[in-house]
Amino acid sequence: MPLLFESISHGEVPFGFFNIETDMVLLDNSFFFASDVSARICELSDLSMGNFPSQHWEVYVIESYKIGNLMGAIAGIDFHGFIGEIYSHFPFPHEPDKFKQNPEGFKTRTLVEEIVKKYASPSNIKISIDEGSWTISIGKYVFSRDGFHKLLRYLWLGGYPRWKDNIRPDYIIRMKDKVEHSNYPLFFGIKGMFEGP
Repeated sequence: MPLLFESISHGEVPFGFFNIETDMVLLDNSFFFASDVSARICELSDLSMGNFPSQHWEVYVIESYKIGNLMGAIAGIDFHGFIGEIYSHFPFPHEPDKFKQNPEGFKTRTLVEEIVKKYASPSNIKISIDEGSWTISIGKYVFSRDGFHKLLRYLWLGGYPRWKDNIRPDYIIRMKDKVEHSNYPLFFGIKGMFEGP
């Protein structure tokens, strides 16, 4: 489930998976696929100082009234909006021990894309890095280096429910490996972020 993370620009903002059967994540009202973002993060890990190419992430920015009610969808009583429609296809499990993020959630992408396009058109948000303060802007949201690391740690863990059977998708494993071995200062200190529960 999405958790609140501290941004420099907007205070606490929700970020994370919102349904265990898809690899889509949200950042406030922006929705994108974790597999795509992981690939872009791997590209960032190959950067050298002063050599930041323009990078954009494809997202679906959904107006608030079209997003739906996450808690109502989880409870099975409110299926309006984008999140509600996702839960009508992939209901919250009745058994608490089955509440785990599916590492094969990427396989539902075709259906999820069909649904999300009813609520928003794909657009691009710009990613920028300030090499003086080592902040990163994801569209309009600005995060400190540590704050950004916490977003990546969330993906590594599989969010609040964690990955099912502690099995991670290949794209998450590759992302972790790339950022841990990166010489780009944006990722300095990240190695310890992946340790612990």
